[in-house]
Amino acid sequence: MPIGLIALAIGGFGIGLTEFVIMGLLPEVASDFGVSEATAGWLISGYALSVVVGALALTAAVTRLPRKPVLAALMVLFVAGNALSALAPSYSMMLLGRVVAALCHGAFFGIGAVVAADMVAPNKKAGAIAVMFTGLTAANVLGVPFGTLLGQAAGWRSTFWVISAIGVVALVGILALVPNTGRGTAGADGLRGELRAFRSGQVWLSILVTILGYGGMFGAFTYIAFTLTSVSGFGSATVPWLLMIFGIGLFVGNTLGGKAADRNVDATLLVVLSALTVVLAVFAVTAESPAMAVASLLLMGVFGFATVPGLQMRVMAYASDAPTLASGANIGAFNLGNALGAWIGGVTITAGLGYTSPIWAGAGITALAVVVMAVAAGKARGRAAVDPAPRAGELAEA
Repeated sequence: MPIGLIALAIGGFGIGLTEFVIMGLLPEVASDFGVSEATAGWLISGYALSVVVGALALTAAVTRLPRKPVLAALMVLFVAGNALSALAPSYSMMLLGRVVAALCHGAFFGIGAVVAADMVAPNKKAGAIAVMFTGLTAANVLGVPFGTLLGQAAGWRSTFWVISAIGVVALVGILALVPNTGRGTAGADGLRGELRAFRSGQVWLSILVTILGYGGMFGAFTYIAFTLTSVSGFGSATVPWLLMIFGIGLFVGNTLGGKAADRNVDATLLVVLSALTVVLAVFAVTAESPAMAVASLLLMGVFGFATVPGLQMRVMAYASDAPTLASGANIGAFNLGNALGAWIGGVTITAGLGYTSPIWAGAGITALAVVVMAVAAGKARGRAAVDPAPRAGELAEA
């Protein structure tokens, strides 16, 4: 394994911690600022929407620049945003800090995925992307539960100070370990060449699957602390440990999903998204059972994150020789799905449908992702002679 992948994983760990730890601390933050659950949820939705903006605008702005310095600069932005969150005297300033930190998210993972894929042989690209996203899963297995515990014990601001420190470590790691892989886009076409990737219908279908598939999982997960305490009957002190179970599922799903996608992307995504739909529906029905809630939480993590390497690789493959902006756009799509799911979940709670309603909404959104993925896979098979369905070994030729 190229050592540079470790540096990317460290950056992914810090960013993942920023994105997800707020979910475990949402009740504390809402209470501190005196806002409702749905209003506090905008710290998640606002972050996600800002990721979309950063994924498109920042990635487009740096397509001609050397990738390593760009990754380092993005990490500096990340540190600044988290420090602002830690210092925030009001809800609005906290939201601003979240927005600043989020701007680097999409571009970092989008450019980082291309860099990771460039480090390995064509038949190992999905696995390399999965290694980079291991930082994201590690954030959920270890960072989020312990970050939540720290926030509950020493105040939620302490968690964001620790995240800022992790960002500094990640910055040093990137500067020391990530190789110089060249500029984002060579040649005279520059951004125009990157934009041509969006002529592919498969790129758009893949992005739509990302929005719906990820939106379904995070529609269920955004308000999970309220579901576990108010429906399943767990105490608030157990929430960090339950989040660790979810994080273990993410780690397992990311690893297995990357290996499966290296063999067959479309089949993997169809099976995993279908399984996720079933798991969410079962979770919604059985959430009052603590044992079933734990099992569902684990499986939601496994199947939810098993889609990530395949979805990212699929977009990059169909984007052909200009994958940087398409890769960033798909990272934005993950977070647009996050925002969509969080918003719909907040709407269902505000409507008085209870804390299982976001899980039902998530199951419905994921079911739509299965339909879109089936259409995309069918079109890919129909045009196999000229536009073969992507596999890891074909990325260099796609």
